Amino acid sequence: MAAVFAVTFANAQDKKEKASGSQTSKGKWLIEANTGFGAVTGADTSFGYYSQGDVKRMSLGAEGGYFVMDNLAIKLGIGYNSEDDGTGNVGGFAYKVGAKYYIMGNIPVQVDYSGASGDAYKVADETPSYLGLQAGYAVFLGENVSIEPGLRYNLTMNDKYTEDNAIQLCVGFALHF
Repeated sequence: MAAVFAVTFANAQDKKEKASGSQTSKGKWLIEANTGFGAVTGADTSFGYYSQGDVKRMSLGAEGGYFVMDNLAIKLGIGYNSEDDGTGNVGGFAYKVGAKYYIMGNIPVQVDYSGASGDAYKVADETPSYLGLQAGYAVFLGENVSIEPGLRYNLTMNDKYTEDNAIQLCVGFALHF
């Protein structure tokens, strides 16, 4: 009975790895858009909107990556951020560079560096920059699409700009080809 269970379990894991691994195989591409719930000022490549009192923030962006080996993608992202604090609208561009690894083919873990450019975000000659750590779960909807809900922690890299670290709830939509 134990042998039958072990063979069945191993066979199921092998099929699961083959099915989910095809989207994250070496040589594949990844394009994704994320929704970010939580406030990150300036350095954000997700789609989001934040409003509190007179302060309103909007971000638009996307990320892309290339799988340099099975389950490991090197990623780049770009975005535009706009902020209105009641005294005028300012904006700037955001960028991100990092790596994303899919544990067992469906648990994405990401480490990245993100920042922003533009005079609108300069405080004491610094712009926002963050070290990002993200983890989630990938639900593959067929061969080319996945939905990846996750949790992200943004650790500020320059406390002259802000001393606030930020936690975000993210939902990613990815195309794999």
